[in-house]
Amino acid sequence: MASFTVTHTQRVDGYAVVQTLEGTDIGVGSSIVVTGTTGFNGTFTVLNVPTGYYTGVDEQGDWTFNDDEIILNQLLVANAGADVERAAMSGTLTWSPVCTWITSADVLAWLGISVATANDTTFVGACTDAANAFAFRRRREAGYFDSLSTAPSADVKLGTIMMAGVLYRERGSVDSFQSFGEMAISAPIGGTMGQINRLLGVNRSRVA
Repeated sequence: MASFTVTHTQRVDGYAVVQTLEGTDIGVGSSIVVTGTTGFNGTFTVLNVPTGYYTGVDEQGDWTFNDDEIILNQLLVANAGADVERAAMSGTLTWSPVCTWITSADVLAWLGISVATANDTTFVGACTDAANAFAFRRRREAGYFDSLSTAPSADVKLGTIMMAGVLYRERGSVDSFQSFGEMAISAPIGGTMGQINRLLGVNRSRVA
């Protein structure tokens, strides 16, 4: 979950604009929660990320903006109520992105197994959620702007599935995959994360 400071709010023709102090990666369709403000609290779906001053809705029902007055870090949402001129406002905006590129069924198909217990089912789900979050975050850090609901490509989806599979296979181990050999493996199995990173399209870790 990411939190941002609200600095200004505005409402015209049933739509509100909330401005944050910091720049965000929030895009159209994202769900946000606004708290601590006067008259603008609630859970909203982002409809636009404008850079101009919002002036209202025209006769065709389209939003209108004054692009000669640039205002950064704005999010436009549906918000019924009386018109309120743009003014300074204190509050907090939170965003909890949930990536759903892969499902537990995708991971089980890659592993080639069937879960034996309810605990197994729960753990596969946890690995799936973790891999989705990891893959989305790594790609966002690398400069990609992806949909939360659909994997951007087949290789990215496979990399995310592999990440979930690795997490599942490491269940109960101290480091890397469990081994049933008589001699413990002295070093973790290499190559897996490199392959996953290549599929996700992200660079290897940088050394300062």
